[in-house]
Amino acid sequence: MLHLIWYIIIGFLAGCVAKALLHVHLSITWTIVLGIVGSIVGGAVTHIFSPPSAGGRFHPAGLIVSILGAIVVLYVWHRFRLQIPRG
Repeated sequence: MLHLIWYIIIGFLAGCVAKALLHVHLSITWTIVLGIVGSIVGGAVTHIFSPPSAGGRFHPAGLIVSILGAIVVLYVWHRFRLQIPRG
């Protein structure tokens, strides 16, 4: 249960930074979704280039990579002119 709450908090923080940098207005729900998807994208990329050690649970640059992943997701979303549901 604590992991789910942690994912929501990190997703919210990453989504807030991404939407502030790209000047996009999103509801809290879509901000969290953006951050979680950005975390998944960023985590997948970092695990390809630098797999976590056997003893560690978290990647050292987790929040930073989550923010970068959220920025990339939001940029691609706007680049292809997809509609973000307003709420």
